[in-house]
Amino acid sequence: MIKQQEHQFVELLETHQNIVHKICRLYTHDESSHKDLFQEITVQLWKAFPKFRGDAKFSTWMYRVALNTAITLYRKRKRSITTSDIDQINFKIASEVYDDTVEENLKLMYSAIKELNDIDKALVFLYLEDKNYKEISETLGITEVNARVKMNRVKTKLKRILNP
Repeated sequence: MIKQQEHQFVELLETHQNIVHKICRLYTHDESSHKDLFQEITVQLWKAFPKFRGDAKFSTWMYRVALNTAITLYRKRKRSITTSDIDQINFKIASEVYDDTVEENLKLMYSAIKELNDIDKALVFLYLEDKNYKEISETLGITEVNARVKMNRVKTKLKRILNP
């Protein structure tokens, strides 16, 4: 029974791991933190897996657990002091000239999203994942109407952040 459950979990995680990677990308700033958060989310998903009843799609449930884990860890880290070792800082010098407009726009958008509060970040993430408002509301535990209203407010906030 446990082997079957383990196999099912691994299969579902492999199928939907991009969800976790995207959340990690939103809540971390470097590869090491990304790996740590991915591992922590995986552990939390495994711990919670026996409670997954299948009432919602696995991906919706996975979003909820992953976002809650990321937000909890983000809040814990926010309280601690961050330091950097001077040897860890890399100075990058561009050797080629290329049009990086799309990449720059994405960086600006992610930078603006990182300025939002935790719930708004999660809302934007799910919206960018093409989740409908019903799925967003189920994942975040709010009403569908509330999800729509919040999304409109978040869009206004992002516009203000990007175009001061």
